[in-house]
Amino acid sequence: MTTITETPPAPLSARLRVPGAFVLGAVLLLGAAPLALSDFRLSLLAKYLCYAIVAVGVSLAWGRGGLMVLGQGVFFGLGGYAMAMHLKLADAAATGETLPDFMQLYGTGDALPWWWKPFANPGFALAMTVLLPMAVAALLGFFVFQRRVKGAYFAILSQALAAALSVWLVGQQATTGGTNGLTDIQGFFGYSLDDPVNQRMVYFVIAAVLLLLMAAARQLFVSRYGELLVAVRDSEERVRFLGYNPANVKLVAYVVAAGMAGLAGALFVPAVGIISPALIGIVPSIGFVIGAAVGGRASLVGAVLGAIAVAWAQSTLSDAFPGAWTYLQGLLFVLAVGFLPGGLASLGIVLRRRRTRTPATGETA
Repeated sequence: MTTITETPPAPLSARLRVPGAFVLGAVLLLGAAPLALSDFRLSLLAKYLCYAIVAVGVSLAWGRGGLMVLGQGVFFGLGGYAMAMHLKLADAAATGETLPDFMQLYGTGDALPWWWKPFANPGFALAMTVLLPMAVAALLGFFVFQRRVKGAYFAILSQALAAALSVWLVGQQATTGGTNGLTDIQGFFGYSLDDPVNQRMVYFVIAAVLLLLMAAARQLFVSRYGELLVAVRDSEERVRFLGYNPANVKLVAYVVAAGMAGLAGALFVPAVGIISPALIGIVPSIGFVIGAAVGGRASLVGAVLGAIAVAWAQSTLSDAFPGAWTYLQGLLFVLAVGFLPGGLASLGIVLRRRRTRTPATGETA
């Protein structure tokens, strides 16, 4: 008679570890931070949390899928400009104008460009902050992954797209604000951003979105799709032999990460009050990846904390070393990838492995 052995359930502490981490994160972001930080520091943290949202997508696409996404600034910018266009139109309507202030300054005429008009609708604008980046990612990813472009070639192509978008935005000064971008945004769906209470409300929205996206990404990680994504990363040919199309698997991760970056860009606009080409080019795109790499791209918490830490370091160290910060940022990336591929999140595992490999006292190595 065959005896069936059941797998014992995981210990209670292990089952409560993930929910406990999310509860702790919610307490820190939604409770402790607003009480401990001044309005200025809280607005800075809101900005950093937008970068952390991008890092959640990077962790999915790069950490799990092995896709070196060096063009997330494109999707961040598309979401940011979609939100900023609506808010600029709303600000103009509140003062009785039909055109945003920069269009009046640059003399575009009395007619609003046709592609601006749909963004006057808040529902359309909100949808475009996510759907537009996802559509661009789907179009690009379909052709790239079907042709089996990967590795450094995919990374270079992503950066080329970021550079092209930045150059195009600079050249369309009359309709996109050019180098300055869309600035001096005053309101957020009827609420004045000059009011510290409303600024705190924006912070709470950003923190809540970050926690929700981390929970959703965690579910993707442990789902069947998450396992398939890791399998594609580790052995693409074996997955193809089993009857799956690796291109479709990678495309889903790329599109989801693009949607997260677009949402982060949309939330960045009311948090900071500006979106410009300088925030979406090659350098910011690399910065998104550096944050995830330093914290640990395979770990959601590591990627989020790394993005916040790198953004904080950029804000503080760039003032002290304005000419050298870019080199310091690059050095961080090289050190993380070369000496600690798993990021700071893997530091404990690395130390434990070294401890177990150390010969016991009295033994010869």
